Amino acid sequence: MAYNILHVDDEKEIIKLLKMYLKSEAINHFEAGNGREALAILAAEPIDLLIVDIMMPEIDGFELIRTVRKTSNLPILVISARVEASDRIFGLEIGADDYLTKPFDPHEAIARVNALLRRYHSLGVSADVAREVLEVGNLILDTRACTAFVDKQTIDLTAVEFRVLKLLMEQPGRVFTKEQIYEHGWQDPLAGDNNVRVMMSKLREKIGNERIKTIRGLGYRLEVVHETA
Repeated sequence: MAYNILHVDDEKEIIKLLKMYLKSEAINHFEAGNGREALAILAAEPIDLLIVDIMMPEIDGFELIRTVRKTSNLPILVISARVEASDRIFGLEIGADDYLTKPFDPHEAIARVNALLRRYHSLGVSADVAREVLEVGNLILDTRACTAFVDKQTIDLTAVEFRVLKLLMEQPGRVFTKEQIYEHGWQDPLAGDNNVRVMMSKLREKIGNERIKTIRGLGYRLEVVHETA
């Protein structure tokens, strides 16, 4: 299966470098120099993964991510020269699935691209067909559509949020460590504690703070919350 990747960066050399390393992969490579060009391509092509720089003219990477996340759970990898922790946290908070800083090792970038593609396109494929829909109180997760509902209201999730919420909902009340969460959500030890904290904060905002309880020194567990009259 060939995947369509859109790489958005105003530094043509960066796009050229990554494209060279992607040649050995089954990938169709689309290019854009700013967020406006990227949105036009996204509207016209079935893109499977988005690679985004932050500092770009017209529409920057942060605004592009916000716009994409309004309608899509497309996996997004940020590759940016902005290395401050606040920038990385902000990028993850608004919907990026992973964040890599420049200068970067092309082999690591390719590994992250392949991991995101593999995880995203395996979503909804469950060995347990009987559990296609998970219910915990008034929280429902459709694992085939990768969509959550709270009191019948649709909640949009990123790919990582979906995987983590599915993990928690399969065993409500069980405490999962940060290590278990990032290994399940990212399947990558490079994700780290900070990514988990940011993602869990965002997930709480979407499904309700009261549903995810922090167990100090241990991890997190999902609480059962029923619809109030």
